[in-house]
Amino acid sequence: MRAAVIGGTAAYAGNRMAKSSQREADQSAQIAELQQQQDAQQQQQQYAPPAAAAPAQEDSIERLKQLKDLLDQGVLTQAEFDLEKQKILQNM
Repeated sequence: MRAAVIGGTAAYAGNRMAKSSQREADQSAQIAELQQQQDAQQQQQQYAPPAAAAPAQEDSIERLKQLKDLLDQGVLTQAEFDLEKQKILQNM
């Protein structure tokens, strides 16, 4: 009888250790998966072009063209054109 109790206790303890090891393995796998997802997101952010940069640059180029037209028409002086051009280029 004593052997049965000892054997049963050993089996119970072994079972608990196996479950604990399995839980740890599952947790490790989940952590690894989360780290891979974070790495993938960081890479996407790193290589993604800035969304707002292109429209702002296009607006600046369009504004420069308009200023050049005004200069060519004689509406602006060269000094006025240069001043406005500097402002636009500084904001790019």
